[in-house]
Parts: sequence; structure tokens; C-alpha cells
Amino acid sequence: MELKTNKLTLKKALLIYIVLFYAAWTVYEMLCRKHLDSAINNDLIVELCETVIKNLVWTLPAVLLIHKYSSDVHVKLKEMFAAKVNWLKYLPYFAFFTAYILVNAYSQYGEIKIQSDFGIASIITVLFVGLEEEMVFRGWLLNATVKEDKKRQYILLNAVMFVIIHFPIWIRTGSFVSAFTHFGFIIILFLSVIFSTEFLKSKNILVPIALHMYWDLLAFMFVG
Repeated sequence: MELKTNKLTLKKALLIYIVLFYAAWTVYEMLCRKHLDSAINNDLIVELCETVIKNLVWTLPAVLLIHKYSSDVHVKLKEMFAAKVNWLKYLPYFAFFTAYILVNAYSQYGEIKIQSDFGIASIITVLFVGLEEEMVFRGWLLNATVKEDKKRQYILLNAVMFVIIHFPIWIRTGSFVSAFTHFGFIIILFLSVIFSTEFLKSKNILVPIALHMYWDLLAFMFVG
């Protein structure tokens, strides 16, 4: 007698993942984060706790799903860490990011200096946010949905999804309206398109991770 298998298809897995992922992170940002802040009056410890939580909710599931659906994704898990990269070709991005952040900092503060709140907690954020977010949005979501003949459409869809995941923190911090009135969301869309494009070109997840980390480092240091 032939046994029937109930293997979850990639499309169903993606749908379930997206619903659970966005719901879980919304609950965390809107309800759990404020309790974490009030219970632990230390930015460094709070950041360490959030890093652990985010890696459990973001990074680990993404890595497991990329591995599980290795035959269906655009770039396999092993390949996305092993593909050769010519880092010199990305120097224009690093230069552009540097110029943009420094000009933005000067326009806001009238000078360029490291922000007083930049410290170990900020460095932890910089080191892990790029990894966590790129593994989910480029390594998993884009990687599992993109089609060779429709790359632009899926890159744009991924950018919209990347903006939406910022909604809970914008609401919690009271910056939701300003993110749109001051066009901050455009920057998120723009960066997502860059990260996605370069991931698909290089087939190496370390490229968007490095670009993401560098952007966050400059933003935390000079803008705050």
C-alpha cells in the first residue's frame, strides 16, 4: 500500500510563514517590547535580549526554511555563503552611503559628529540587524519567490514587504506618520531594492548583509 505524503508546498509554507512572522513581530513590538523596556532599565541588556529574540523569530526559521526548500529556492543555503564576490565593485555603494548619511547628518545638526547615544548597544544592533533582516527578506522571502522572467516585480514586492515590517516599530515609537510625510519610507524601499538586486546578481547573502550593516553603522553613528 502506497503511503501518502503531506509535504507542505513552498507556496503554502510561504503563506503560513508570512502570516505568522508579521503577526508575531507586531505582537512583540506593540505589546512585549514596552514590557521589556520597563522591566530592564538598561539599553545594552535590552538590545541583547532583542537580539536573541530576533534571531529566534527571524534568522533561525529563515535558515531552516531555506534548507528545507533547497530544491525550490533561487540560491541554495550553502551557495549563498560560498559564491565568490568581487568586493571592489561595491565600493560605489559604500561611497554613496557615506556621502548620503554625512550630508543628511549635516543638514539636520549643522555639523558632522558621532552621536552621544552611539555605544555598545548600537554596535550590537548594527552587527545583527543586517544579518537578521537580510536572511529573512533576501535569503528567504525573495529567494523563495523570485522568478527569472519577473525579477523586477518580485524585487518591488519584497521592498514593500520590507517597509511593512517597519510599521509596528514606527507605530510604537510614534514615528509612523513622519515616516511617510518626511519620505523615510522611500529610503527603506530604495535600500531594499539595492540589497535585493545585489543579492540576485552575486548569489551571495553576505553582499546585502555587508551593505545593510554599513548603512546602519553610519546611520547610528551620525544621525542617531
